Amino acid sequence: MPDKKKNNRITEDDDNNIISVNYNGDSLKKLEESVTSILTEIGEDPNREGLLRTPNRVAKAYKFLTKGYDEDIEKLLNNAIFNEHYDEMVIVKDIDFYSLCEHHMLPFFGKCHIAYIPKGKIVGLSKLPRMVEMYSRRLQVQERMTREIGDMINKVLEPKGVAVVTEAHHLCMMMRGVEKQNSVATASCMLGRFKSDEKTRAEFLKLIGK
Repeated sequence: MPDKKKNNRITEDDDNNIISVNYNGDSLKKLEESVTSILTEIGEDPNREGLLRTPNRVAKAYKFLTKGYDEDIEKLLNNAIFNEHYDEMVIVKDIDFYSLCEHHMLPFFGKCHIAYIPKGKIVGLSKLPRMVEMYSRRLQVQERMTREIGDMINKVLEPKGVAVVTEAHHLCMMMRGVEKQNSVATASCMLGRFKSDEKTRAEFLKLIGK
């Protein structure tokens, strides 16, 4: 069993998959220096007691929040694609995600709903939330993230159809700008039968409560 080192790069999830977040090296130091500069420019004193470790904490937070750049789809799937004669809709809904808006680097977060219709291949159900995690842990726009998830499922499974719907609250609209606290953005990606067959699409939307 690998050691779970708090300040290193080794962690392990419930399926014994290794997740790597590199908290070492020049990259972290450069991030810390940048945070120190930001603190100074907004009028704060980086040397006051409450802020002494803030650059390090923020640097590590950004490393974690953008760990999707370092993840690889082959390692993520970990040979969890199986041949199976099943051709009904598979749905995993209400997948929580957290991401960072690439325009303001403020969080957006919400739920992702995924469906696919197999054509001889299925994937381990936990891998669908892992795909959401991989693409959300990057600087993103919701529309592109939704499409990337759908395209990747379509690529690795070659199913009869894929559907992805995301719903999110964007802090760039809630904390600043229009300051609308109850707005929810929805994006969708419909491929294959979900795009061409209205009944299939309607069944999916009904099953996720939309």
